[in-house]
Amino acid sequence: MPKYDLVLFDLDGTLTDSQEGIVNSIQFALRHFGIEINAPEELRKFLGPPLWNSFKEFCGFDEEQIKVAVDKYREYYLPKGIFENNPYLGIAEILELLKFHGVILAVATSKPTIQAERILNHFNISTYFDLIVGSEMDGTRSDKAEIIAYVLDKLDSGRKMKAVMIGDRKHDIIGANAHRIDSIGVLWGYGDRAELEATNATYIIESTNEIPNIICGV
Repeated sequence: MPKYDLVLFDLDGTLTDSQEGIVNSIQFALRHFGIEINAPEELRKFLGPPLWNSFKEFCGFDEEQIKVAVDKYREYYLPKGIFENNPYLGIAEILELLKFHGVILAVATSKPTIQAERILNHFNISTYFDLIVGSEMDGTRSDKAEIIAYVLDKLDSGRKMKAVMIGDRKHDIIGANAHRIDSIGVLWGYGDRAELEATNATYIIESTNEIPNIICGV
């Protein structure tokens, strides 16, 4: 029997490598404010946290500037940046294997739900998931703990299943800890080992191939 009944996956940096599209969209938004950052590595900090929070924390924008920045981000992202993106190697096969073993799968992302659904449909992996949950388009329900709570309420309202959150950033681990569920921090995304260790990830893995063994013992 699988060790976990319910597995929640982050999207960006966990299921798909979305760096190119997000960085290009951030650059497009910042140019509106006369800010030019051409080095992609300087914008990696935007990968993972809720977008509204990132513009406030990293750029010092006020509420009105944040709204404009998010609108400009979407002006590039929705028609183009969303597909400057690719699933990580072997992800589809791993999802299929987990489903074969009877594991319930969900996506828990800070990206707006409608965008997450569009991406997963585009790459033909949406059918593996029993539920896809993200933030609202106005930036509400973007905290990872809130998103995890929503998934658990929908799929395990009695909290009887053994659940685990898989993600690449501290927000995924902190969100899991808030609900006292296990977590798997992944190193192929946009965080690093120090970040995942500091937030007490239950497991830290380097390869997608390690997921089935942890979840199902295969």
